[in-house]
Amino acid sequence: MALFQIGCQTYSWEMLGAEWQGTADQILDAVASAGYAGVEFSNQMIGPYLAKPDLFAQALAQRGLAFAAFAYARAGFSDPSQEVEDLAGADEALQFVSHFGIPLCLGGPSSPDRSNRETKLAQAVRFYGEVARRAQARDISVLIHPHSHYTSLVLTAEEYDQLLGAVAPLGIGFNPDTGHILRGGQNVMDCLKRHRSLIRHVHIKDVDAKGNWTPLGQGITPLAELLAWLENEGYSGWVVIEEESGAVRPEPSAAIAANRRTLRALYVG
Repeated sequence: MALFQIGCQTYSWEMLGAEWQGTADQILDAVASAGYAGVEFSNQMIGPYLAKPDLFAQALAQRGLAFAAFAYARAGFSDPSQEVEDLAGADEALQFVSHFGIPLCLGGPSSPDRSNRETKLAQAVRFYGEVARRAQARDISVLIHPHSHYTSLVLTAEEYDQLLGAVAPLGIGFNPDTGHILRGGQNVMDCLKRHRSLIRHVHIKDVDAKGNWTPLGQGITPLAELLAWLENEGYSGWVVIEEESGAVRPEPSAAIAANRRTLRALYVG
């Protein structure tokens, strides 16, 4: 029996930047057609639906999709001069999420460079704590999603330990991403097992041995081992698939459909 369901993240469209001129509805159509059970949108891709949660709920229902999570990121949350704007965006995200009973996934701490890393990381942790405090009043779960883009301040196993050790007492859970873990030089399974108690939501991406993004199943992410481990652990949250390789060009919908077929061969959820 399947314990968890398979969702799709919208970054395959977001990464195209100005090349993508479509709508959230077109993304929903592609995700539903590919056979995913749900979708995770980001603040960059939700568009006008951010102010119209009831209409978004209708759009999901029309396609038989669940809302797995909502991701919020800006410029890395490490710059105190951006804190007012960072929190304003978080408040918008919390207001939206409160209509659905889903987790809010916050992007990991980053900066244009890693100078004064400890000071920048401390600022990000303060931001995460304030968002968690505001979320608690709405009974919203907050998760953190470390990444390997844009000079991430958290890459290595020791840096993951530092960040998660700082945010766990604030009531914040862990949204691991296999691709970003690998690109930081870590062993995926070691990282997941070390932080199992904090895992609430999982992203799966694939990379090759050099850290280049690949379609799912064509890289070094240990998919079968990972899925079996999640089942054995009784994990019942979402497993959300992302695609960041060149396969999204010229058509993201074909890339996410191929990934869904890859997962269906390994897991029935």
